[in-house]
Amino acid sequence: MTRRQTAPPPAHDDAVRAEQLARRFAEVYGHVPDGVWRAPGRVNLIGEHTDYNEGFVLPFAIDRSAMVAVRLRRDPGPAPEHGQEPGPGHGEEREPAGHDVVDLASTWAPDGSGLSRARFRIPELRPGTVPGWGAYPAGVVHVLAGLDGVRVPGFELLLDSTVPVGAGLSSSHAVEVATVVALDDLLGLGLDRPAMARLTQRAENEFVGAPTGIMDQSASLRGRAGAALFLDCRTQAAELVPLPVAEHGLTVLVLDTGVAHSHADGGYAARRAACERGAAALGAASLRDVPEQAELTALDEQTARRVRHVLGENRRVLETVERLRAGDVRGIGELLVASHASLRDDYEVSCPELDLAVDTALAAGALGARMTGGGFGGSAIALVPEERADRVRSAVAEAFAEAGRRAPDVFAVVPGEGAGRVR
Repeated sequence: MTRRQTAPPPAHDDAVRAEQLARRFAEVYGHVPDGVWRAPGRVNLIGEHTDYNEGFVLPFAIDRSAMVAVRLRRDPGPAPEHGQEPGPGHGEEREPAGHDVVDLASTWAPDGSGLSRARFRIPELRPGTVPGWGAYPAGVVHVLAGLDGVRVPGFELLLDSTVPVGAGLSSSHAVEVATVVALDDLLGLGLDRPAMARLTQRAENEFVGAPTGIMDQSASLRGRAGAALFLDCRTQAAELVPLPVAEHGLTVLVLDTGVAHSHADGGYAARRAACERGAAALGAASLRDVPEQAELTALDEQTARRVRHVLGENRRVLETVERLRAGDVRGIGELLVASHASLRDDYEVSCPELDLAVDTALAAGALGARMTGGGFGGSAIALVPEERADRVRSAVAEAFAEAGRRAPDVFAVVPGEGAGRVR
C-alpha cells in the first residue's frame, strides 16, 4: 500500500474558487470557459457495501468538491492525430482542433508538477483508451454519446479538486458528477438527478471498470446542507434526514490514513461477486430480498459472513435514520461502532491503519467511529463532541507515530450542498 499526495484544504468561498479556476482556464486554453460547475465528495455515515446489493445507505455531501471549467468547441477544423499533444496556451497560435476532440487538464498532477493532460476523439473512445484521472470524465462522455438523440461535441475542461484522492471520500465520482452536470447544462439535455446518477454509475462500471453502486453519485448530486441522504438503492427513492451535528455540540472528523485504495482493484469486485453468489444460493434476486434472520447454513463460511454483514448493515442504516428523525444524534455512535466491527470481521475490508484510527478515536472520547468508503485503505470517520476533537486528533497522531506510520490527515467535514453551477 502506498502513500498518496493529499489535496489542499477546501476554499471557503466557491465563488472565489470558481473565479480563480476560470482565470486559470483562460491561461491554459487561451479563452474563457462557458461556465464552472462543482460536485462534492461524500462521507458515508453508515451503509457500506449495501448499495450494489439494492439496499439502504446514508451518505452526506461534504464541503470538499471537484470543480470543472468547461467550454464547448467552436472550431470545426480538422482533428489532430490521436494522442497528439495539446496545442499551445494563451498568447500563441493554436493548431486547429477537431469538433469531436475533448481536451482535459487537471491542476493536480501525480508528481506534483504543473498540469496533468489528456486528449481524445469522441468517436475513438473505448474503455482503456484514456488512462489515469482522465478516464472519469471520458467515461461520462462515452455513456452520454451512446444515448439516443444525444450528440456530444468536443470540449475543453479544466479540473480542480479539494477531495483527497484515494481517501474513500469519492473523489472519482465527484469528477464524474461535475462533468455530467456541466454537459447536461451546456447541451440542454434536461436530465434529472436520478438519471445522472445512473449515467455516472454506468461510466464507472462500463468504462472505468469499477463495479460500484449508485450511492456516491447520488450523494454528490442530491445532497443538501445540514442533512444526510437516506437512499433506497433499489428504487432511488430518497429522503433528506436532518444531521444537525453542530447544533448538538458534535463534529464529524475524517481520519485519512493515507493508505490509497481503488474500487477498480480486485478486492471490491470479489466482495460483490460473493454477495451475488449468496443471493443466488438463497433464491433471491439480490440480498435486499433476504431477511436478516435467514438461515445461512447452505452457504460456505466466507460467503455467509459477507451476506451477514450486508443484512446487518441494512438494519443499522434503518436504525440510524430512526434515531436521527427522533433528534438522537449522539445515539447513532454505537451503530457506527457496530458497522466497523462487521466490516472488519465479516466483510474483511478494513486494514490495520483503519482499525488503529477507529480504536484510538473511540478511546480518546469519540461517540462512534468506523471506516468509510469501499475499504482496503482510505479513511475512517469519528463522531466526536466538539470539546474532545483536539484530544482525538492528538491521540490518533500519537498512535500512528508509535506504530511507525506516517501521521494521518485529520479534518472536520460538514454536510454540504450537492452539485451545481457556480459561475
